[in-house]
Amino acid sequence: MKTLGAQMRKIWQVCVFTLLMGSVAHAGPVTAYTALEEDEIADYVAAAKKALPDVDLKVLRLSTGDLGARILAEASNPQHDVIWGWAVTNMMDPRVLALLQPYKAKGADKLAAPYRAADDKWFAATGYMAAFCVNNERIKAKGLTMPKDWADLLDPKFKGEVVMPNPVSSGTGYLQIVGILQQMGEEKGWKFLKDLDANVAQYIKSGSRPCKAARAGEFAVGTSLAFAAIQSIQEGFPVTMVIPASGAGFELEASALMASSKNKADAQKFLDWTLAPDAAGIYGKYKEIVTIPGIKPSAASVKAGLPADVTKILLPIDFAKSAVQRTAILERWQKEIGR
Repeated sequence: MKTLGAQMRKIWQVCVFTLLMGSVAHAGPVTAYTALEEDEIADYVAAAKKALPDVDLKVLRLSTGDLGARILAEASNPQHDVIWGWAVTNMMDPRVLALLQPYKAKGADKLAAPYRAADDKWFAATGYMAAFCVNNERIKAKGLTMPKDWADLLDPKFKGEVVMPNPVSSGTGYLQIVGILQQMGEEKGWKFLKDLDANVAQYIKSGSRPCKAARAGEFAVGTSLAFAAIQSIQEGFPVTMVIPASGAGFELEASALMASSKNKADAQKFLDWTLAPDAAGIYGKYKEIVTIPGIKPSAASVKAGLPADVTKILLPIDFAKSAVQRTAILERWQKEIGR
């Protein structure tokens, strides 16, 4: 009986071990919803999978506005485990915050207070800022003067030569108009946006595409983000990056854990990785703003015109105000300007 009891205990232990191992092996994928640019996602994912070989990472990329619409549409049955690199202005939507679970990722305590939520519902490792992509050849051919600030784009000579991101779908587009409104004030800011509209040829869905349209020679100026300008210069396009002289609007890219995640252990591992040294080392290649201490802009970024300390050229954006006013601002923009 004693031998039989020992055998039964051994069988039971093996069964429990098998079940536990099975639960680990079949924990399922970690699905990340992101608005990061397509060009950078591949590098991040390759590095993440190398660092976390046991984590089955799946990524869905949508533009900032489209991603928000999807997250809210799926609110009763979320299909993702983490939000990764999404505009903090959108993340602060109370309807989105209600879907998140506080999680203090490893390394988050090293981030300055503006770059993480007090309740640990989100943190931002990176950010992006407004910049103009100016096609040198088209500027010269059209007899235009290199713009130095937003006000220069009001010159009637720029009529039809400016393309901008649509703020409804693009986080870059939204940060641009928020920067103008918070800098100038409501009345002057809206008047400026309407005056600028007279020279705008198109409002494009993506934040990077205005730069790509300008670098291709279709337009003289694409108001875009600094990364798109830096990348274009690196690739040999006849582009000058112009950071608005009065200051650049910017946005933080926040990440968070979904309360509904069915694989929180792996989701947390992934969020930890986004603040790890190997991830931080890649950010400088793509990002104008890296909030992790000690990370400096790449040599290519500085060569393209990015200051060594970008904080000196950023506007003092009130993200909480931007989040609260987002719906009203976009509704007014669509009513008075959108096309």
